[in-house]
Amino acid sequence: MILEASRIAFTYPETGPVLRGVDLRLEPGTVTGLFGPNGGGKSTLLRCLNGVLRPESGQIMLAGRPLSDFPPREIARCVAVVPQESRADLSLTVNEMVMLGRYPHTDLWGDETRKDRDAVAASLAKVHAERLTQRPFNHLSGGERQRVVIARALAQEAEVLLLDEPATHLDIAHQLELYQLLRALAAQRYAILLVSHDLMLAPLFLDRAVLLAAGVVIASGAPAEVLSPGHMHAAFDVDLALTWTDDQRMTIQLPRGCLKNRPGRNTMDDRP
Repeated sequence: MILEASRIAFTYPETGPVLRGVDLRLEPGTVTGLFGPNGGGKSTLLRCLNGVLRPESGQIMLAGRPLSDFPPREIARCVAVVPQESRADLSLTVNEMVMLGRYPHTDLWGDETRKDRDAVAASLAKVHAERLTQRPFNHLSGGERQRVVIARALAQEAEVLLLDEPATHLDIAHQLELYQLLRALAAQRYAILLVSHDLMLAPLFLDRAVLLAAGVVIASGAPAEVLSPGHMHAAFDVDLALTWTDDQRMTIQLPRGCLKNRPGRNTMDDRP
């Protein structure tokens, strides 16, 4: 299932234009990373892509149909969102938390069916969280909670996944687990959008990258090309160069003197 935005524009009355002619295409089997500075329009674009906000101009197409033609429950059967923050104080078991993802498929009375229970079990298995089924959600670690929230999105049986900074608050081990999981889901033909500020690890797991700043797409394509020194300067106003080699090693070149007061030698590259 393809989700495509063409020439999307959006304005908040209190702040002015946020998106200005944005194009984005999400295809099955691919992980696309959306990067950019704070306030650049990333979260607004995500909300347009899942139908929460309606663009003032341009068009969003889902499986060849205008997204505006879909009722909300039908959108939820096709597009699932993993939010940036999930409440950690909910007094639900993991099974109950993931069952919330079945809401687009439930009947008027919201009764659970065998199909719902099978979908929840399958979703937990995909994120390797079967053992957590009866654990209280509010007793889980940050990494475990994130897996459960992703399982909830998978329980919607949507083919498009939109993740809004899912690595926030995760340590590096759990970040790696998250990105490996996204690659595994892409291999199952999900179309995935990852909104992220992680310029160190996330790009290594992407098929495509999009750099959005001031509501405009600065660059779109292969991560190494999109996150070039020129594009990084245009988006972030910083002289930062990230380079990936064929064997998945990365070097970082920081602005001259950026690390001049470091206490010891740093493995990052501080060349001019």
